[in-house]
Amino acid sequence: MSKRLTVPKTYKLFIGGKFPRSESGRTYEVATRKGVFLANAALASRKDARDAVIAARAGGKAWAGATAYNRGQVLYRVAEILEGRRAQFADEIVQQTGLSAAAATAEVDEAIDRWVWYAGWCDKFGQVTGNGNPVAGPYFNISVPEPTGVVGVIAPQDTALVGLVSAIAPALVAGNSVVVVASEAYPLSAISLAEVLATSDVPGGVVNVLTGSPAELAPWIASHPDVHGLDLVGAGALDWVALQVAAAETLTRVLPPESGADAAAPSLERITAFTETKTVWHPKSLV
Repeated sequence: MSKRLTVPKTYKLFIGGKFPRSESGRTYEVATRKGVFLANAALASRKDARDAVIAARAGGKAWAGATAYNRGQVLYRVAEILEGRRAQFADEIVQQTGLSAAAATAEVDEAIDRWVWYAGWCDKFGQVTGNGNPVAGPYFNISVPEPTGVVGVIAPQDTALVGLVSAIAPALVAGNSVVVVASEAYPLSAISLAEVLATSDVPGGVVNVLTGSPAELAPWIASHPDVHGLDLVGAGALDWVALQVAAAETLTRVLPPESGADAAAPSLERITAFTETKTVWHPKSLV
């Protein structure tokens, strides 16, 4: 009786809705907690980071222009696909992190629940954060939130999936596009999530996933003039003060690192962190 060979998966980057290898051709080994080889993942370069920002700028236009209701539908579709692949994601988490099957499944469920939670805010946060302003004169004065633009994210490094989802989803709610550097130790779930995004209705370029070294990629993302927001939630082990200084050169809005079990916990503040307020004046009819 012959034994068949397994077909190992090749983990690549996710840029502009496609799955390219790193332009440098580099990869790195992903192993279990016990050091057993799992897969090779693409080791992104600064050129890949620049390409991802270009893709995010291009893809973000359609996403920002979509209605809030439509964005909510699209994000909910992502949650539906995640739900259908629960077993795969749980298995990947077990292999990468050494968590028990029950704990891994709980992490997947939490990630799905958080995605649904943010999807529900798409057509609601504008009513909560916008308002009609009282003015002394015959005018309407209305403030509404708008997306900041391209948001660079250093994902939490100590979780495979829930931290990644918790950092990406709130930026998408308002219509931003994202360039995210996934967990260096646990990158497999990030590319599997990219496959979910690619097979949902999320436009290409809205989410771009880089795997590799946050220490190598973060400075280039922080200093890029076309990155308008920077979420350093997973950058606690880096020189994040230097990253803030680099971001300040282009007036990039920055969220500082977080740690602990509540890092990137779902909140309205994480949505509004990367929004701008547009205020419109309109004359009242005197008839």
